[in-house]
Amino acid sequence: MTYTQIISNGLWKNNQAFVALLGLCPLLAVSNTVINGLALGLATTLTLALSNSAISLVRHTIQPEIRLPLFVLIIAGIVTVIELLMHAYFYELYKTLGIFIPLIVTNCAIIGRAEVFASKNSVLPSLIDGLAMGLGFSLALLLLGGLREILSSGSLLSQAELLFGDMASQWGITLLSDYSGVLLAALPAGSFIGLGLLIALKNSLENYFK
Repeated sequence: MTYTQIISNGLWKNNQAFVALLGLCPLLAVSNTVINGLALGLATTLTLALSNSAISLVRHTIQPEIRLPLFVLIIAGIVTVIELLMHAYFYELYKTLGIFIPLIVTNCAIIGRAEVFASKNSVLPSLIDGLAMGLGFSLALLLLGGLREILSSGSLLSQAELLFGDMASQWGITLLSDYSGVLLAALPAGSFIGLGLLIALKNSLENYFK
């Protein structure tokens, strides 16, 4: 498989959210705003890239009988480091995302890539696969977060300073003034509906460009 195919699979053809439908719990839970979605997406992307690389590096020394516990152990170690860094440097954002940062360990998309790809390929392709899959997942979070934020509050990029610092405090955009918002978009049910609409849009685009 070429690097172009690996990237295409991660971003579009085998997008973990829109096609494989993996990692839906954090995807649906924290995608109420663009910033929340982007933060979780970046944390997941970093986890995928590092865990894929680490597992690929030691793949020849892992016994098949204990591979899954070792995969989880490696992923848990990486997520713990990311969680501590977020706690130190992005505390308010860390509090907002809550339990969904440590729960990255149980994300089926990460364990799935470790089993399907990283354990069977060398380090560089595994790193690229992790980055591509993570960016594809982040794209889903961004689109869903943007859709829900616009519908629920009529704004975009609210609380950007939580991720980008004080310089981003003015990045928020009010798209619809005097807008009371659609409550459904902010609720869990709205995330399911939004994801369904995005999947339908992706499928329509694929059928149109065939």
